[in-house]
Amino acid sequence: MKKIALITGITGQDGSYLAELLLSKGYEVHGIVRRVALEDEIRRFWRIRKILNSIILHSGSVDSYARIFNILQKVQPDEVYHLSAQSYVGYSFEDEFSTLSTNINGTHYMLSATKEFVKKNVKFYFAASSEMFGKVSKDSQNEETPFYPRSSYGVSKVTGYYLTKNYREAYNLHASSGILFNHESPRRGFEFVTRKISSAAARIKKGLQKELKLGNIKSMRDWGHAKDYVEAMWLMLQQKNPDDYVIGSGKKYSVEDFAKKAFNHVGLNYKDYIVLDKKLERPAEVDTLMADCKKAKKNLKWEPKISFDELVVDMVEHDLKNIQ
Repeated sequence: MKKIALITGITGQDGSYLAELLLSKGYEVHGIVRRVALEDEIRRFWRIRKILNSIILHSGSVDSYARIFNILQKVQPDEVYHLSAQSYVGYSFEDEFSTLSTNINGTHYMLSATKEFVKKNVKFYFAASSEMFGKVSKDSQNEETPFYPRSSYGVSKVTGYYLTKNYREAYNLHASSGILFNHESPRRGFEFVTRKISSAAARIKKGLQKELKLGNIKSMRDWGHAKDYVEAMWLMLQQKNPDDYVIGSGKKYSVEDFAKKAFNHVGLNYKDYIVLDKKLERPAEVDTLMADCKKAKKNLKWEPKISFDELVVDMVEHDLKNIQ
């Protein structure tokens, strides 16, 4: 019997890589997508266009409990991966209300609907975030590090994390949270700083752009490749007991480091093209984040395969080819 997986956020970076991984493992893969105008749909489905004939999509929104419940009842999944969220931290400062509403209610609805199928031994994954740690006092963060979120996005993820924990303990739901540190890829949205940099390096090299405006280039992050991180999600749901895991590389680099490597790859000096813009800085900055993922390495036997340098090159090369 094929295992059945249901993914919210299947059209996103992580959802698309996860769908491909599950298909390669013989799963029947279902996804929940918002119904939108056809031209928007074509643009939004670009990450999953190669697997569209291999997956089953259901029109719906995590904002609607009734629709979520109906989809779960129809699909009867073995594993539920809740990745859908308003995930751009910068935007959460502009519209904190929709960020909190979508991320908290969406997670609550998914958990509540999944709970009704607990007798089927369904397993649930929640996409938590390193942004939950926010203002940190120690060099690296693990599962015991206190949360100090610095954005409504971070606050919404802390709430989702505790909701997931509560459903695990109160209703015996096999529910796990992956506290994923920054993970990027050529499928990253253009609003994110890493894709903004890789795209600009490629466009400037081709003479299509003259400069790149950035905010705080000194902030430090633990960056990995999304392709590696979705494997960790899957591994969490293969464990006998549910738990929470920090997932990252254990190394940190600044935004400036990322820019330097991206521009170096195309033979340019980043200092000649970057313009600092105070308007692009966050009202409350998270200065540094780095994962301590000993628990994942020990229990899941997981560690990243793709290095920081390989990640940057992958993104820049993809953007160069896109221009051609």
